[in-house]
Amino acid sequence: MKIAIAQLNPTIGDLENNVERILEAAQAATEQGVKLLLTPELSLCGYPPRDLLLNPGFVEAMSQKLQRLAEQISPELSVLVGTVSLNPNASAKGEKPLFNSVALLAEGSIQQIFHKRLLPTYDVFDEDRYFEPGNQTNFFNISLNSKPVKIGVTVCEDLWNDEAFWGKRIYEVDPIQELVNAGVDLVVNLSASPYTVGKQTLREAILKHSSTRYQLPVIYINQIGGNDDLIFDGNSFASNRSGAVICRAKSFQTDLVVVEFNPEKHDLQPASLTTLPDTPEEEIWSALVLGVRDYATKCGFSRVVLGLSGGIDSALVAAIAAEAMGAENVLGVLMPSPYSSDHSVNDALALVENLGIHSQKLPIGEAMTAYDGLLEPLFAGTEFGVAEENLQSRIRGNLLMAIANKFGYLLLSTGNKSEMAVGYCTLYGDMNGGLAVIADVPKTLVFSLCRWLNRDTEVIPTNIITKPPSAELKPDQIDQDSLPPYDILDDILYRAIELHESTAQIVAAEHDPLVVQKVMKLLARAEFKRKQAPPGLKITDRAFGTGWRMPIACRSFT
Repeated sequence: MKIAIAQLNPTIGDLENNVERILEAAQAATEQGVKLLLTPELSLCGYPPRDLLLNPGFVEAMSQKLQRLAEQISPELSVLVGTVSLNPNASAKGEKPLFNSVALLAEGSIQQIFHKRLLPTYDVFDEDRYFEPGNQTNFFNISLNSKPVKIGVTVCEDLWNDEAFWGKRIYEVDPIQELVNAGVDLVVNLSASPYTVGKQTLREAILKHSSTRYQLPVIYINQIGGNDDLIFDGNSFASNRSGAVICRAKSFQTDLVVVEFNPEKHDLQPASLTTLPDTPEEEIWSALVLGVRDYATKCGFSRVVLGLSGGIDSALVAAIAAEAMGAENVLGVLMPSPYSSDHSVNDALALVENLGIHSQKLPIGEAMTAYDGLLEPLFAGTEFGVAEENLQSRIRGNLLMAIANKFGYLLLSTGNKSEMAVGYCTLYGDMNGGLAVIADVPKTLVFSLCRWLNRDTEVIPTNIITKPPSAELKPDQIDQDSLPPYDILDDILYRAIELHESTAQIVAAEHDPLVVQKVMKLLARAEFKRKQAPPGLKITDRAFGTGWRMPIACRSFT
């Protein structure tokens, strides 16, 4: 029996387009003699739909599209489609009004509906806000040579509650164990699993464990694409009864992979197996390029603009933008001040030449003088400080926003995670933008990505990588004047943000107590800035985005 994995890139809310993508996959699958087509979690509406689900009209439109979809699919093919369904017990029992569901479409109609059992509420997930968990073991039969093949259906998180794998029970219910008890021949898992660095290794380890523990083949289907701050990497795959990965779809691309189930052996046969990215840098690069491309195109932008300072952050963002949008659709704006060094301007121009993007030079000296004149009566008798330094960034931010407004460009902000963490960024200045491309990329990783880009030929001018980082907001300024070296800073931040370590634990890891205390204080104080930042593409387990829910007005308890 041939089974196809449709690794799709849905646009949230674009039901018509999403239906067309499913139909295209169904047509291709039918032409290859496929019996069952699998699509990702909520493939009909895209994941995560968030508060669109509060609109009854949206849910009703999904129901209508699903019915029409069922009628258009070849009667020779069965399809599992991720959708939303109404909970008939919502009013009477006080339950949530919706289910996160999977519909089995066959022979022109909706044959069965299955509901997701386990609803995550950690990190970026908030499914309990909308959905009621299903309480039935989900499976269906497909007839093959007059014999039924029993297929178990799980949705994303349903696969992630193996007590033997984690060493603890995360949820009370274990859907996989229940399917094993029901005697299924095969388990399929429809997912919308957001990307983080190295996550595919964990996914494959979980499937390998489940397959070998229960001697049961499992097929995992994931969506791809960028949806706001979240990136979905695809990498759909299947493991046989022995836990070996026998097929894998492409990373960060749509794909259709066909795998065959042998009912005599009760197992999946080897099929197309794409390789994973060779390095973390290659993986992250692909994720960020996809994130920029999809955010721009799904929001209706065809061109982007960003400020080019001659520094490494804006250089990396420009390179990502050129790859994502095409160099001809990227405008880099140089805005030197009297404090900008000649090498910064020259480095930025060298980057423009290397990437082949458009550029414009707008010196801001006269604008700075005008601002100084306006503020002189109020600032008289005070010392030059952060307020005056930040005027430069805010002038640049205004110019970039004007260009974006005038020509309909998407403005990309260029701040990295280290800066966002400690507040070394300026509200209404360099934080201006519609998308923060590297807001989840620590400074040390920015350097690693740029070195990786230069592995074969110079993309990022060498001087940009080797010179000391500087905001150049006053004479001879470098970042290390007021921050610890970035390798130290990033380790402290990683321990605090991703490992949730206390000040005492970080100090115990051989960090200077005074430095740790300073960084922790900066991290807390910068929260009000992060709340006003544009969405930033998530690549780590703990990003300053949807899953970051820290208060602004609070006191430190450490």
